[in-house]
Amino acid sequence: MSNNVIVIQDSDFETEVLEAEQPVLAYFWATWCGPCRLVAPSVEAVAQTYGDRVKVVKLEVDANPNAVKTCKVEGVPALRFFNNQQMIESHEGAMTKQNLIDFVQRGLEKSENS
Repeated sequence: MSNNVIVIQDSDFETEVLEAEQPVLAYFWATWCGPCRLVAPSVEAVAQTYGDRVKVVKLEVDANPNAVKTCKVEGVPALRFFNNQQMIESHEGAMTKQNLIDFVQRGLEKSENS
């Protein structure tokens, strides 16, 4: 992943996600997860395309149990969209690049309407 996607840990979650000034897409993944490897390029593309409007972070589930619990992650890959300390969109499982773009668009629309 490039500089567009910020790798964070449990210790960074509150600052980087909950207290963020802009909407945040949190991507939960695991090294052993095949579908995560399929989704990762789409997450990177979204970070490049929407980087001026959305902060994109990624967390490895095995190393970050607190964030996993907070976000109620039950499977990977998992995506959570936050705005103003609230999770406003949630998805688990692989998705196409277009579905991920739609997911981010829905999150941004909800962010702008809140």
